[in-house]
Amino acid sequence: MGSTEPIANGNGAAAPLGPAVKVDVTEIAKPYREEDPYARQYAEWTGRACEADGIRYELRIINENELEQKLYEANEDASVHGILIYYPVFGFFPSFYGGSMDDYLRDSVSFKKDVEGLSFTYRFNLYRNIRFMDAATSAPARGPELKCLLPCTALSVVKILESIGGYDLSLPVGERMTGKTVSIINRSEIVGRPLGALLANDGADIYSVDIDSIYHFRRGQLLQTSETPESAVRRSDVIVCGVPVKDYKLPTAWVKPGAIVVNVASYKNVDEEALLQVPGVKFVPLVGKVTIAMLERNLMRLFAQYHAEAAPGKDFRYYLENRPPAQEGPK
Repeated sequence: MGSTEPIANGNGAAAPLGPAVKVDVTEIAKPYREEDPYARQYAEWTGRACEADGIRYELRIINENELEQKLYEANEDASVHGILIYYPVFGFFPSFYGGSMDDYLRDSVSFKKDVEGLSFTYRFNLYRNIRFMDAATSAPARGPELKCLLPCTALSVVKILESIGGYDLSLPVGERMTGKTVSIINRSEIVGRPLGALLANDGADIYSVDIDSIYHFRRGQLLQTSETPESAVRRSDVIVCGVPVKDYKLPTAWVKPGAIVVNVASYKNVDEEALLQVPGVKFVPLVGKVTIAMLERNLMRLFAQYHAEAAPGKDFRYYLENRPPAQEGPK
């Protein structure tokens, strides 16, 4: 019989980070599309978590036609230390500047405030496995402690896998997924593609599955493959499902004994009861609370690296070690 991992409700990976972000000088500005109920729900969860952890939080509901200007204003507002936009806003609607409007907005968030880690600077470095900022980013010269941020949801999956045996922690950093095969269902720019890059950078062979294609990711390479979604999933040690439609279900007959299945979609992409009949399978049905913990982690790093005037150049761990005593937050 398989098991549903308790990490999914935030216990475990998220728990050690919660008390570690007790500062009272940070704010997250959050424009997002009002019509999306899942975005609203996630915004409310994020707000409660930030308030419990002593982070000043502001939710801004902004008309689509004003979003670009309001984003620029938030970039320039010294009281705002982090910005997160809830996508999709415009979907595939084109931008005057080229590409889609959502892509343009992602690249318009200042890298000094990009808690989601999806702006051009961080994407460029992620896909090239560059883990530290350098002079080319126009970052202040504060030394090698200026680390790149990683996308919140993708990073939450990595932390979950580390906590439930998906990573071999006995191996060196950058090699801890060596020998592992991972299938990621949905190659979105928010989760699927960056997660594939993160895991490939750590040594895994990735099968990136989308509606009409499947590719093999391997350490900075996107390769053609003869695998089908079924054959890829059948050989996978880890399967990540992120299909944003209610009707999609991963065929549980494809899942091998002992595999880890992680659901990152708003909908449950798998029949949990059937999946747990697979011997030794580990199932993570939700990643939301761990994702919020990673958002807070990214915010702390941004604050320490770019906004802390009292002690410039301090690693973000300085603020964790010198934080004020934790106060009891709302349940």
